[in-house]
Amino acid sequence: MAIATTSPVTGEVLRRYEELTPEELEDKLARAAAAAASYRLTGVEERAAWLQHAAERLEKEIESVSRMITTEMGKTFRAAEEEVAKCIHGLRFYAAEGPAFLRDMDADADAGRVGAKQTFVSHQPIGVVLAVMPWNLPLWQAMRFAAPALMAGNVGLLKHASNVPQCALYLEELFRDAGFPQDVFQTLLISSGRVEQVLRDPRVAAATLTGSEPAGRSVATIAGNEIKKVVLELGGSDPFIVMPSTDLERATDVAVKARCLNNGQSCINAKRFYVHQDIADPFIEMFVAKMGALVVGDPMDEATDVGPLATESGRQDVAGYVEDAVGKGATVLLGGERPDGPGWFYPPTVLTGVTPQMRMYHEEVFGPVAQVWAVPSLEDALREANGHPYGLGSNLWTEDEAERELFVRDVQSGMAFVNGNTTSYPEIPFGGVKRSGFGRELSDLGMREFMNAKTVWIGQDA
Repeated sequence: MAIATTSPVTGEVLRRYEELTPEELEDKLARAAAAAASYRLTGVEERAAWLQHAAERLEKEIESVSRMITTEMGKTFRAAEEEVAKCIHGLRFYAAEGPAFLRDMDADADAGRVGAKQTFVSHQPIGVVLAVMPWNLPLWQAMRFAAPALMAGNVGLLKHASNVPQCALYLEELFRDAGFPQDVFQTLLISSGRVEQVLRDPRVAAATLTGSEPAGRSVATIAGNEIKKVVLELGGSDPFIVMPSTDLERATDVAVKARCLNNGQSCINAKRFYVHQDIADPFIEMFVAKMGALVVGDPMDEATDVGPLATESGRQDVAGYVEDAVGKGATVLLGGERPDGPGWFYPPTVLTGVTPQMRMYHEEVFGPVAQVWAVPSLEDALREANGHPYGLGSNLWTEDEAERELFVRDVQSGMAFVNGNTTSYPEIPFGGVKRSGFGRELSDLGMREFMNAKTVWIGQDA
């Protein structure tokens, strides 16, 4: 894919960017390694201050940055503003809490029995970390890595998606202008085919990837071969389970948001809706009506709820899943047809009758397409939900305490949300299980993923 800003609204190429030459890439790698050697020695209070400065600048530029996000990947301007606000909060969170996360941790309260005066764990940065990031949340996805990594004393190399180069370059500028030392955070304008070269480079210590399952397999294979740490946040096809005791009005309101947030292009969008058979008919009626009421259009228009999909190939993929399902017997209750005209728009769509013979039953549909099933019990819903290869987020709607306990215990996912929409924010860990990847982002866990937990043992005579 060419490195370019292409309008999802019109399909027009707005700006092209040159890929780094081999010599330019080598220079960036050398500068990152040199920066890592000195940056690790900076004080945590200095790093915290730089993060605060970045938050202050981003806050001043929220309107222009949000416009840039909308221009490059097509989410509504309102959603872009929310994304930037989340980044500001993430920067401030790690600036405030990072110093505490980095304190030495006592490891043995009874160290004297083994002849030690003291034992503790010191969390130290590992060096240069490569981040391979997607386009759907072009600032927040990168910030989830950057804020904790820079607070930890690591150096970042960002290989962003090729269709959001302006966002990628802005992040490098943001951290540099906030006061971080030169070359501590650099953007690499390279194709996906050159990621292996960077990851195999001995100056790169680890990698984090948010993206597709095939991309995750590739990066994990390379990292494993090189014996390097990697964190993977891959696909998701989150279940949304609704039981009879819940408030259907509220549940359907959130169901619509959960499916169509970010134009339906989020790994933690709810995609599979399992509704108890006793309330399936009213739920579906309300859900379809509310999905159908969403306004699809220009993402800069305040009246728009759902903008275009980010890429032409992405819309082709979504349409292909729907056409495959319909051709094999699924029923379309809403949408399902590509509109005429420019841009990569796709309408909110609801399907029933999806079976294992259909591709969307097993895979992730990255667009505003919902699959709905009626189920006889929570146990049946969990059996169906857990049968999917992905395990990122999950939702349950119920007022029954026993059902909540069963769900939290048995759902196979990295995150379980009860009576609320799956989301990410820096105070809580983020990540999945099964083919949704491994490792965690955010919270203290995300910071420590790319740190050496060094055990320190000091003898009595020291």
